[in-house]
Amino acid sequence: MSKIHSKETKLEIIVRKFLFNHGFRYRKNDKRYPGKPDIVLPKYKSIIFVNGCFWHGHDCPAGKLPETRHEFWKDKITKNKLRDKKNIQQLQSDGWRVIVLWQCEIKNKKLLESTLSKLIKTLRSE
Repeated sequence: MSKIHSKETKLEIIVRKFLFNHGFRYRKNDKRYPGKPDIVLPKYKSIIFVNGCFWHGHDCPAGKLPETRHEFWKDKITKNKLRDKKNIQQLQSDGWRVIVLWQCEIKNKKLLESTLSKLIKTLRSE
């Protein structure tokens, strides 16, 4: 598990490059906020988490638990989901708009463009 990166992942870089190319400026992995968000856009009062489907328990094929040590992984992913939920609630109660992007949405070339264009619309709304 030491090979698992918590920041500067390929998925984060794709999203950050897209945002920067569309004129958005952000902070990366800001420790001042619960959950150390991947991208913080203070001007838009928005926070973006780029979640891996497996590690954050997404309901897609990539989020499937392994057959070996099933109970260990089930407990670990459940704790991750609870921590994510708590962090998101804290951020929302502090007035932040929280956006969660999933690995499967970014890796899928067909979904990538629509996902990122929805992200831009969401950020520019309000």
